[in-house]
Amino acid sequence: MVTAADPEETRTSVWLTARPAAPARRRSEAPSGLDRERITAATVRLLDAEGLGRFSMRRLAAELGVTAMSLYWYVDTKHDLLELALDRALGELALPAAPDPKPEALPESPPETGPEAGPAAWPGRLRVLACGYRKLLVAHPWVAPLTAAYPNIGPHARAFDAALQRLLDATGLAEARRTGAHLAVSYFLHGCGGAARRLPERDFRLALDVLIAGIGGVAGIGGVAGIGGVAGSAAKTA
Repeated sequence: MVTAADPEETRTSVWLTARPAAPARRRSEAPSGLDRERITAATVRLLDAEGLGRFSMRRLAAELGVTAMSLYWYVDTKHDLLELALDRALGELALPAAPDPKPEALPESPPETGPEAGPAAWPGRLRVLACGYRKLLVAHPWVAPLTAAYPNIGPHARAFDAALQRLLDATGLAEARRTGAHLAVSYFLHGCGGAARRLPERDFRLALDVLIAGIGGVAGIGGVAGIGGVAGSAAKTA
């Protein structure tokens, strides 16, 4: 991919490159007490404390009490390390559990009713997921620029996308329209990233409600739970 910091440089994501294991002799020469997990965790802490602009391999090495060259036993480039840190931060998100693909039949149970039953259940879950993502962006301001600079295809990023897709599958949208809805939610969340600390939470929630109402309107749901008049207006104009 082409990064924002290096417009002329094309590189392959760390998630698409299998790093060969070092020979046994070289492994014995590696600094003791270091591993990729520890280095990535230290990167997240340093980015939180000092920001993306001040981050360097030399500064990270000083934080860990090792030489800068020691880090290259575990990662090939600074870009690789930033990708690893990005996905580690995304791992802090609490994701809704995947539904049981083969739920047990419970004929004695009454049919589901109420605001959490059927298609009306997805707005609340989507709202929780989106607000959790905003909190992540506030806690880690460097996440937003890195999602714009890197492909963001690590395991936690893919888990987030899968969770979002499951919620959209429950909206009642036609399959052909779910991709557009997925893009709309993703662009909304990433677009709010740079302003997450400046944008009042109430404004974020209002914008999110408008987005949810729009999805509900396209899906043909006359009113989306928890939104009130916004949902009705969106449904009429969809």
